[in-house]
Amino acid sequence: MGAAGAFLWIGCAALGDNPLTRWVSSLYREETMTLRALLDDLRTAGELTEIKAPVDIRHIATLVDQAKTALLFRDVIGYEMPVLSGLIKSRERIAIAMGCRFSEAEARLRQGMDRPIEPVIVQSGPAREIVRTGDQVDLFALPIPLFSVYDGGPMITAGVTLARDPEYGLNAGIYRFQVKEQNLTGIDIVTPNNLRKFAERAYAAGRPLPISINIGTHPFELIASTYKAPIGTSEMAIAGGLRGAPVALTPCETVDALAIADAEIVLEAEILPTGWTKPEGRFGEFTRLMGGLHWNPQVRVKAIAMRRDAIYYALHMPWENIWVSAPIYEAALRRVLKEAGVQVTAINVTPGGCCHWHAVIAIRKHPGDGKNAILAALSVADMKHVVIVDDDIDVFDGTEVEWAISTRVQADRDVVIISDARSKPLDPSLAPPRSHGHIPTTAKCGVDATIPENVPRERYERITYAYAGVVKLEDVLANGVERTSEAAPGVDVAALAEQIRAVLETTPLYFAEIAERFPNAGFSSVTRALGKLHAAQALWQDPVGRHCLAGSKFAASPPSLA
Repeated sequence: MGAAGAFLWIGCAALGDNPLTRWVSSLYREETMTLRALLDDLRTAGELTEIKAPVDIRHIATLVDQAKTALLFRDVIGYEMPVLSGLIKSRERIAIAMGCRFSEAEARLRQGMDRPIEPVIVQSGPAREIVRTGDQVDLFALPIPLFSVYDGGPMITAGVTLARDPEYGLNAGIYRFQVKEQNLTGIDIVTPNNLRKFAERAYAAGRPLPISINIGTHPFELIASTYKAPIGTSEMAIAGGLRGAPVALTPCETVDALAIADAEIVLEAEILPTGWTKPEGRFGEFTRLMGGLHWNPQVRVKAIAMRRDAIYYALHMPWENIWVSAPIYEAALRRVLKEAGVQVTAINVTPGGCCHWHAVIAIRKHPGDGKNAILAALSVADMKHVVIVDDDIDVFDGTEVEWAISTRVQADRDVVIISDARSKPLDPSLAPPRSHGHIPTTAKCGVDATIPENVPRERYERITYAYAGVVKLEDVLANGVERTSEAAPGVDVAALAEQIRAVLETTPLYFAEIAERFPNAGFSSVTRALGKLHAAQALWQDPVGRHCLAGSKFAASPPSLA
């Protein structure tokens, strides 16, 4: 959306339902940053496959698991609505959605966080083309798949949930909803988060909490809603920052809540003040494991609003949840490390850690930065284990990281353990909860795998092969090479030794450097000349192994035997 479009949206909140509002709403339908436009982009990139053959809804999850692209099921047996799944199941599709390379996604997200754009209110939108209330509310008519054989039932997985609190304002998050009745679901809010806080405040007051559940939005809204923003921060404003234009919200008809005007489907609902007392689950979680039975509140759905040709989006677990988390945690880590004064060069929130719990962070180190980086990184909500490395380590190469741990770490000095920290209850290594609604704590661990301050740097000079980057194997195999290392005929080795002695009087040199100083002598002559100097007890080495003259100011002293 250009500047003119953004200006029109800003004015829309106060316009009400009039011709200008309706005209601006029509512009919004033509906006390029919609789910429909993204589907076109994915088709063009070969990242979307449309399946027109009839498909059993029970088969959707396993078909998406096997697919190399997102899948759009046009004919789901027994349902009138198509099903989309696997939308952001790969880094490539996330990159297409964000309009950048995946490696730039974290920077794009930071842009949204640093320059948020508040949403605007419009009186209508595509999501309001059909509105069903009362007895017409039928969740069973929506093509909500079953994912795992152990799931408690069909689960709504891609609902961007909007709620407002009198003190803290608008909040957005993504939660799963187990369908229980025609107009009743559970909501999984066992984890400490802002919506849980809103629900607890409403429960304490004995009132329901109005919410909207927005299914089928652009990934900008999904990504922003996944970010664990501080309470009082609007995730929809972050989504606006990602877009570069405000997100359009529209009032719900049956509850005091806002909905995303461009969503495919909106459920207008209330979290009932029943407390954390109803069983919900199990469910295949982002951990790549089956979660346990959770005790949660229930949700009454009072209206279903949708597009006339709505597409149901089923977010596929676990990878659609995992991959989208990586740039979110990278952005959060980079922010806290910057505030801690640590210069970060690279971050890998690892898929092995489900893009939630593990990070490898490379820093340009000053004394003490390794430990400071650990403390800052472990303050990020769900981060459980971090490894801090120097900027010579490739954080995306597991062998490099393991090598840094094995060669730079002393456990009693470099492993930091913090007990009783905030946890994510989905961590299967935690003890089962003692009671309904109980929130356990966790232990966090950091490994400082940077080069220790009290160890000579030369201990960590990597092997660098002579003439690497100059001599190419393919050239040797194809053409052979000049035989430049042979001794030139008639070389006076004694004279060469004196020439080398003269150089070493002022400059310590590695053996390879000496050979480079006298290229015409040939390698074997240089070795013989150095042999003469050694036999004459004139040759020594400096503390880093360069050749120098015995007794010179450069010569290394033997370590004390005391």
